[in-house]
Amino acid sequence: MRCLENESPWFAIQVKCRLEKTVALMLRYKGYEEFLPTYRSRKRISDQEHDIELPLFPGYLFCRLNAGATGLVVTTPGVIKIVGNGRTPIPVEAPEIEALQLVTTSRAMARPCSFLDSGQPIRVISGPLAGLSGVLQEGHNTRRVIVSINLLKRSTAVELAGCDIVPIMEVQAHSRASVFVDGLRRAELRMEARHN
Repeated sequence: MRCLENESPWFAIQVKCRLEKTVALMLRYKGYEEFLPTYRSRKRISDQEHDIELPLFPGYLFCRLNAGATGLVVTTPGVIKIVGNGRTPIPVEAPEIEALQLVTTSRAMARPCSFLDSGQPIRVISGPLAGLSGVLQEGHNTRRVIVSINLLKRSTAVELAGCDIVPIMEVQAHSRASVFVDGLRRAELRMEARHN
């Protein structure tokens, strides 16, 4: 899902813990486009293991709305507030929402993790997460990309099994080189056409 210029921006909505799904359903019923990123976890209940779906950012969900018309959102039972600066809601950056949407639709192994301000920025160039940008985190036999929502100071870690990654600077340099090479080819073709 791409955020188009004429569409309303996404905002982070703080809700009471364990009410994320209920609030998301109520907002959808009110006609809002909501987004609750989740992950699957195994939990032992009554001596049996069950797969359950949990929010990637407990206590938060995202909603697309006009910043000036927030009344129906904040009066929804379970909503604490729209995240912002005092009473002024601050929209979440569109690329951050797009990255989260890619993570949830890819069904990659994602888990909440601590927020990272710095690290090696990377872009996934192949595999189910192709196009995703984030921060690389490496551990013992694991590679993950950290996707962050800066406004909330929250992050999620996504396993990079079967994905190829490159540093962001390498992607930008590759793009500039491709544009340069394409420009040279076009110039060569024009020169050949003039001589023929």
